[in-house]
Amino acid sequence: MARLAQTAGLTDVQQEILSTVRDFVDKEIIPVATGLEHRDEYPQQIVDGLKELGLFGLMIPEEYGGLGESLLTYALCVEEIARGWMSVSGIINTHFIVAYMLKQHGTQEQKEHFLPRMAAGDIRGAFSMSEPGLGSDVSAITSKAVKDGDEYVLNGQKMWLTNGGTSSLVAVLVRSDEGHPEGTAPHKSMTTFLVEKEPGFGEVRPGLTIPGKIDKMGYKGVDTTELIMDGLRIPADRVLGGVTGRGFYQMMDGVEVGRVNVAARGCGVAQRAFELGVQYAQQRHTFGKPIAQHQAIQFKLAEMATKVEAAHAMMVNAARKKDSGERNDLEAGMAKYLASEYCKEVVEDAFRIHGGYGFSKEYEIERLYREAPMLLIGEGTAEIQKMIIGRRLLEEYRFQG
Repeated sequence: MARLAQTAGLTDVQQEILSTVRDFVDKEIIPVATGLEHRDEYPQQIVDGLKELGLFGLMIPEEYGGLGESLLTYALCVEEIARGWMSVSGIINTHFIVAYMLKQHGTQEQKEHFLPRMAAGDIRGAFSMSEPGLGSDVSAITSKAVKDGDEYVLNGQKMWLTNGGTSSLVAVLVRSDEGHPEGTAPHKSMTTFLVEKEPGFGEVRPGLTIPGKIDKMGYKGVDTTELIMDGLRIPADRVLGGVTGRGFYQMMDGVEVGRVNVAARGCGVAQRAFELGVQYAQQRHTFGKPIAQHQAIQFKLAEMATKVEAAHAMMVNAARKKDSGERNDLEAGMAKYLASEYCKEVVEDAFRIHGGYGFSKEYEIERLYREAPMLLIGEGTAEIQKMIIGRRLLEEYRFQG
């Protein structure tokens, strides 16, 4: 697309990075994505290519071997990658949430130990909040850590880990009542632990099991798993930040980055759906002319393109707000909500433009149609975003009666 979703005010370095990523997507991802997705095959060759490009260190500071780029640069790269195949953007997203949490909240020893290897892509990150009975209520976490000398013993079951099998470092949020008297608010008695493990499935370290991949409707290729802790012993120096009781705030800070990421993914998938729709509309003929010349299709394309532009603008605004150091939960919530909803609508319109062929697995739009719904759920449902947005608006527009 020559004109849609352009971003003003980028530096020469940002433009060069995006151009490199765009070329990689066009040459190395789009041609193979649908075949890999249909086989539910992990895109190892693509991941190796991203590693060579240095993308696993994109937001990690230069002092730790990364590129030291902004959240905006990262989000725009995610947008390009999701345009090629959304699953690949998921592989790097959870990695960056963990890297960001380490950068913002880790002890100096934790930063020096993990960040250089994360920047090189030698350590891949995953993070874990959800549990089987949890849903959107993070305060209802039941997984627990109990202090035992210089270690903590973790027990419980976690759910929906992206990169659960392929990762070697998982940031896990659990309850830790030690040091927090009975009656303490749930969000003040949670701790994030940095759990190192071997990649793979089964028992990946004593007391820690990754049962296997969850079979999903879409978002294939990337491994989504459970995580079972049964007497998992973790040294006290692997408490993120070195102090218990701060895990909820650390995770929410990371999730704000994740929501910008999901918004960027929605933008990327919507862009690809528009590309496929506008291309097909010029190739497919009915009643003696391309369907693109029918007013009904032109109206549909106009609506799709406007939604792509609007979602992109909100995503860029949310990323820039976070980069400025300001609170961005309002902007991130709005961007995630709008981009995921618009993505679903743009994909469906492209699917309709394809007619019966959109239902065929030979056409790329079929894959996008199964992938878009995940964005409605990931990093908080639309209802959660509306709650965040509503509360923040009431803070900003408090009535002085």
